[in-house]
Amino acid sequence: MKDKKALLIIDMLNDFVGEGAPLEVPSTRNIIPHLKKEIKEARKEGLPIIYICDTHQQHDREFVKMNWPVHAIKGTTGSEVIEDLEQKDEDIFIEKTTYSAFYNTDLDKILKELEINVLRITGTVTHICILFTAAEGGIRGYDVEVPSNCVAGLDENDEKYAFRLMQNEFGVKLL
Repeated sequence: MKDKKALLIIDMLNDFVGEGAPLEVPSTRNIIPHLKKEIKEARKEGLPIIYICDTHQQHDREFVKMNWPVHAIKGTTGSEVIEDLEQKDEDIFIEKTTYSAFYNTDLDKILKELEINVLRITGTVTHICILFTAAEGGIRGYDVEVPSNCVAGLDENDEKYAFRLMQNEFGVKLL
């Protein structure tokens, strides 16, 4: 089977990227130019671009049980993809309510319908949503690529650990 890729862009939302945002990941702003190049190349190659968007209700368990700050509330500007990434009508948008982009979403179904077998995962937060999505993608049989200049973490040590884990335990190809 010929490789058929999709570009996944995880949580590049106002509530993660903006200065002073509730769940600001400052290093995310540094990956925007690289991510824009990835998007441009994906469009040129005709690859599907799938935005995975953290989406919560006001009293979500992440805020109550896991002590995350309130962020990405459905219907707010904080839950929207940053304007810098210039989304198009043909792009696919999937809401997720937890770390993995596969959990309780239609991602796997959509990928199978598109006959995708390679996931190119980008976005934020490396040791959480990137890691869990990459791990589950590998477990589900997808080949997974993560361009390291297109992901951002909250902490350098956690990010290094996530890269080792993705590569050594889940067969993720780090680029």
